[in-house]
Amino acid sequence: MSPARPHDRQDAPAGFDVLFCGERLSLLGARALWWAAQSTLVVSDLHLGKSERVARCTGVSLPPYETRDTLDRLETLIAAQRPARIVCLGDSFDDDHAARNLPLSDLDRLRGMMVGRHWVWVEGNHDPSPPNLGGIALAEFALGPLTLRHIADPAATGEISGHYHPKASLRGQFRPAFLLDRTRLILPAFGTYTGGLRSTDKALTGLLQSDALAVLTGPRPLPCPMPR
Repeated sequence: MSPARPHDRQDAPAGFDVLFCGERLSLLGARALWWAAQSTLVVSDLHLGKSERVARCTGVSLPPYETRDTLDRLETLIAAQRPARIVCLGDSFDDDHAARNLPLSDLDRLRGMMVGRHWVWVEGNHDPSPPNLGGIALAEFALGPLTLRHIADPAATGEISGHYHPKASLRGQFRPAFLLDRTRLILPAFGTYTGGLRSTDKALTGLLQSDALAVLTGPRPLPCPMPR
């Protein structure tokens, strides 16, 4: 990991650029990763269909708008970045049943986003079965010098992962956050109905080196030393 710089073009969402394992990546305030050299947009933990799954499993009804909002934000990013490839980094659906039971209108929107793009579904712990939507489904995806998987492998280097929904605080304000050190990058959850695990949790402090960086998401990404 090398010194980073903010980028904020008028035609793209605000991002914070880092040199990670020799690749320049932009950590977008919109909770996604942009890899310009590969024309690749990476999002993690969409958890589409969460309100349906919660109602089905617990009987508790949540306002059923999270899938629409998540897809709205993803569509906006795709329009801004125009990626050739999109990687969904696992837990794209809240479970396999939710994936099979999304409303037809939401499925049509997803299929529309996929047209003309290389779409990769990385398998997550919530959605281990490949979705019947096209694209390719893989346990992990190697691209250039990096490996993209859902759950971090403690022995891995050059790794991009999700799963933990990390969040961090700056001046007492918690936000979803990217966490990274020289060899590992963990993405925040992109989905609307997703909680977060504080960066001070042992599951995260045990994965990242002592000089790790947190980049808080929002209208303008805010980098700071990873709170421990």
